[in-house]
Amino acid sequence: MGETTGGGGWRRAGFAGAAIGVLAAGAAAGVAVERLTVGRSVRQKARLALDATGPYGTLRGTPGRALADDGTALAYETDEADEADGTDAAEGAGEAPVTVVFSHGFCLSQDSWHYQRAALRGRVRTVFWDQRGHGRSARGPEEPVTIDRLGRDLKAVIDAAAPEGPLVLVGHSMGGMTVMALADRYPELIRDRVAGVALIGTSAGRLEEVSYGLPLAGVNAVRRILPGVLRALGSQAELVEKGRRATADLFAGLVKKYSFASKDVDPAVVRFAERMIESVPVDVVAAFYPAFGAHDKLAALAAFRDLPALALAGDQDLVTPASHTEALAEALPGSRLVIVPDAGHLVMLERPGAVTAALAALLAGAGEGPDNG
Repeated sequence: MGETTGGGGWRRAGFAGAAIGVLAAGAAAGVAVERLTVGRSVRQKARLALDATGPYGTLRGTPGRALADDGTALAYETDEADEADGTDAAEGAGEAPVTVVFSHGFCLSQDSWHYQRAALRGRVRTVFWDQRGHGRSARGPEEPVTIDRLGRDLKAVIDAAAPEGPLVLVGHSMGGMTVMALADRYPELIRDRVAGVALIGTSAGRLEEVSYGLPLAGVNAVRRILPGVLRALGSQAELVEKGRRATADLFAGLVKKYSFASKDVDPAVVRFAERMIESVPVDVVAAFYPAFGAHDKLAALAAFRDLPALALAGDQDLVTPASHTEALAEALPGSRLVIVPDAGHLVMLERPGAVTAALAALLAGAGEGPDNG
């Protein structure tokens, strides 16, 4: 089809790209977006200006590569604790230091932890990694991709980046599901090495009940046809990507609606989220999507019951509603439940202070890191 697509085909591709934008933001159907009144060229210039000036995604650590058990190369970066900070005391005594491992969500990358990375840099050893098909990691041969596969990927990253010493596991959205899959497959790792866990904007299952703020009848109809549509779009990835670019304004509106809730969110942060989400190819989106309906890891939470735990979400999260986070807290007696007001799915970018403070408290409670003072 390529460049010879007629007007109707191009429009269909454009709307298909917009639909993928919804999926990439974690939704399952389209949504009405107010008509923008600023000229397209002006908006394009504004995006370029935001891309040039925003600091987001610029923090880099020591790079590494882990090999998954199917040979897929997984990119990670490590930030070491500064000796002057005093957090290397355990290492000086002959023990490995604590390592905080961050797992990002669907259609994001390790850079989604920008604020937390900046706040913890030098204070504690951290590992940030890109899920397969995201960021700098390879795609791998297995499709569709399952959450169980992601749990095994996380184990490979831990083996490569933090083979010894205590761990604190942090996961957002799909990253939280990845952490649960790790616990399900490797409960002995949790028992022997994990000192704390943070589950942010995520769910242990029943995602088929999420309405994404849309009428239930429409959501159910879309769910019936979506797997086939995604497979078809994945087979025409180049055309869909062109359509996605052609509908950039609609895509931006969808990203903002499903990622953020507050009216005062920094436009540079919104644009940064757009860039991460739009960087994930449509066929990768298609390969991952079926995993969310099949995700059920409530029983795996038992591995974390005796550990310091944090369950956190934005109160207006449309992708993984706060009720799912409340269910996680109920399954983890003694955990700390934090519902952040006026925040959406990308709570760690929208309300970074609240998330960073909660993580610092978790580290202090686990006896493995500094408080936030």
